[in-house]
Amino acid sequence: MLKLKPLLYFPSARPHTVATEASTVPLRLAGSPVADKSSGFFPLNSRKEFPRKLFPNCRRLIHPSLSVSMESASGAKTTSSPSVLKLKPIEATPESFKEFGQVIEASPDGEEFGPRDAHLDLSRGIPRFYIMQLKDRSLRFSKITHHANVTQCLGSIGGNVWYLGVAKPSIVDPADTGADIVQSHCGHFYVPPAVDEVQAFRISGPKFIKLNHGTWHAGPLFTDDKMDFYNLELNNTNVVDHTTHDFIKKNGVVFLLDD
Repeated sequence: MLKLKPLLYFPSARPHTVATEASTVPLRLAGSPVADKSSGFFPLNSRKEFPRKLFPNCRRLIHPSLSVSMESASGAKTTSSPSVLKLKPIEATPESFKEFGQVIEASPDGEEFGPRDAHLDLSRGIPRFYIMQLKDRSLRFSKITHHANVTQCLGSIGGNVWYLGVAKPSIVDPADTGADIVQSHCGHFYVPPAVDEVQAFRISGPKFIKLNHGTWHAGPLFTDDKMDFYNLELNNTNVVDHTTHDFIKKNGVVFLLDD
């Protein structure tokens, strides 16, 4: 028997559409997974009844062009297709991004330090500020990363449009107990990000973002062939403070940005 968990899309409890007696529209959070009704994506019935009683509008999606290798109870490997969940990006603003960090925009010269400035923590190492060139970063991701020891800043040089998938920080105290708690190879403990908590943001114009400690992020993603970004972190962040969750291996899910 395969150790496979049905992958479900649960609409958010925060409405961005209206449900009426005549027409019931699934509720969703802006930037969260949405069902794709276009050609090539089709719903599968879940074998798990309990979630459907709670969320009658939940749908499971699968794309025929993707596959993932999984292991059965006997140890034999088999091939299955991961679900593809579409995310509708929203514009990153100080208000919309506040659960994940800050959006820093231009301020007049001479303005004193205040709440609109980036509130940084670079105290656990040597700061590293550099230009990072990225190539061929399509609007699709299946892995998401967080840094526990630093507040990272990212911004595109030239103000071109780029995208970021995010989920709220989930680092926990070692004294906490729970079946979902995982210890990172970096030493700290965390709860893996939930599929239905992943959101997508569009960053455009002369601004940069600051990620809070532990904010899960996937990207930068973009449609150009290559882009240059300035990056502020620590000199060893990608060596000793790089915790990654693989949605294909752990959840059988791939995210696709629809913008």
